[in-house]
Amino acid sequence: MNRPDRAAIHKAMKDKGYVIFGNSKGFDLNIVGIRSAETKANAFDDWLTVSYKDAAHGDWAFYAFACTTDPGLSHLQNLSHPDGTAVLKEGQYRSSHMIRKHQGQYDAICQKPGYTLQTYRDRNMDGTIDRDSDRIFNNATGINIHRASRTRRSTQVDRWSAGCTVIADPTDFDVVMTLARRAKEIYGNGFTYTLLNEADL
Repeated sequence: MNRPDRAAIHKAMKDKGYVIFGNSKGFDLNIVGIRSAETKANAFDDWLTVSYKDAAHGDWAFYAFACTTDPGLSHLQNLSHPDGTAVLKEGQYRSSHMIRKHQGQYDAICQKPGYTLQTYRDRNMDGTIDRDSDRIFNNATGINIHRASRTRRSTQVDRWSAGCTVIADPTDFDVVMTLARRAKEIYGNGFTYTLLNEADL
């Protein structure tokens, strides 16, 4: 999937009735994942985008980073949950995330305690990602936005994701966290995560 366009993302969000944040104070972040239509697992073939109104000029700032919004092959083939591996359902999850420690290790944009997310559950173990709309669960926790390796850009998802959105390059992740910390200073520790499909654009 090619690098997505900010205007196309905002149009898709508007068409779906989703909120687009644009406070003139700046850093009112729209954190949007774009999921590739590809269902073969284990590639960083999705995008995490961040857009916000620049306080100084009123223009849109826009970033796009290679990521996965799907679980890696290791988790798809070795189930740790009886219903299957979590695959986040596309949608807008208002104030669903906050900055806190991912697995107690480092700051990331993590699902808030007590906030459950909708997921599909993949249990076919065949190396493809099952996005079956008939199998939606409302009990997912720990669906975070974090990085893969701390030291290098990762090329395969493997065990980095069990349903999280995972950024391939740690330098890109640092940019996301810098923006999130600025937003937290202005608006508090709450972030909305929106997940679209490339077919929406």
